[in-house]
Amino acid sequence: MAAARKLKSSAPASAAGRLDRMLGAHLAVGPGLVKAADRAASVGAMGLQIFTGNPTGWARRAELPKELPAFRARMKEHGFGPLAVHAAYLANLAGPRPEIREKSIALLQYELRVAPEYGASFVNVHIGSHLGTGVEAGVKRVAEAVDQILDGVPKASSDALLVLENSAGGGNGIGESLEELIAIHEAMAKQRVDMSRVGYCLDSAHLWGAGVAMSDIDQLDRVVNEFDRRIGLEKLVMIHYNDSKAAHGSKLDRHQHIGGGEVGARGLAALISHPKLAHAAYYLETPGMEEGWDRLNVDRTIQLAQGNLKLKPLPAESPGVPKPAKRVAKPVAKVAKITKVAKVAKAAPKKPVKRASAAKKASAASPRRAGTGKPRRGSRRQP
Repeated sequence: MAAARKLKSSAPASAAGRLDRMLGAHLAVGPGLVKAADRAASVGAMGLQIFTGNPTGWARRAELPKELPAFRARMKEHGFGPLAVHAAYLANLAGPRPEIREKSIALLQYELRVAPEYGASFVNVHIGSHLGTGVEAGVKRVAEAVDQILDGVPKASSDALLVLENSAGGGNGIGESLEELIAIHEAMAKQRVDMSRVGYCLDSAHLWGAGVAMSDIDQLDRVVNEFDRRIGLEKLVMIHYNDSKAAHGSKLDRHQHIGGGEVGARGLAALISHPKLAHAAYYLETPGMEEGWDRLNVDRTIQLAQGNLKLKPLPAESPGVPKPAKRVAKPVAKVAKITKVAKVAKAAPKKPVKRASAAKKASAASPRRAGTGKPRRGSRRQP
């Protein structure tokens, strides 16, 4: 099932002269979608991955954000590559619990329906866990769930791909190995799923946790070539580009900054520069992106892609997000004017004090202005 043609590079206009493929970043959209797009551009990213709602909750927006047209326009203005929507972490397509299964299907149908409004090309989801019921049973449930999801969202209403992500293997996660991804692919084909609407994502931290050492070029090549032979590299549309805090083969998913973890510079350089993977869209999911680490991770990734493996040690503290300098007004002119007036006032001759008549004194003592019935200026009123 190997690809018969050379796949087109994912590099968008914003990648020109820097990278031969797209490198996006997962950023928070709490401050606003347009601000997230601007932030991605300012740190050198070429695309964006987002959550459309709470990543740890089932509920989704009753109404879509009003800034979506402006967001789509800004993404185009920045010359970004494909937008990815990451589904909530609660989704489990492989589990046996009917309630969770129904919620997972409804959640992903929602994400696929709203994807065109955001301008998203991908809806990415963790496949889930079989919860001890066995890989075979879990694979069957995944195929059936994907079929249901796509049946509920006509292709004419959404052209976004449903993208299944590999697992590190912890907690009976499905998709730990390439063999399990192949089994899912074959089960979906048997279920008569519309395979043109399905893609795959490989997460480098998950690969590492599952036992793939990317620093071993031969081992990485075997994974890429086998994926191409059994599934087809054109179906590998996303790569989550992360280092890992976890030990190799530990089945743990612990993301780390680029070059600061166990995968290391050599393994990550092999992945970002692999000649057969330039068609895939890469997305950083490293920690602390809102604390200024996003720029550092983009810079380090481009450095690795250019063949420079000598990364500087990570800073001990967060790089911080630069804030625009406050404009401070200089009241020099006003001070000079006040000083001048004060001198003139001091130099002015004193006028002779006239004694007020008895009638005027009586008028001044009254709380109302004579003939108006209105309170005197300076008297207290209720707010």
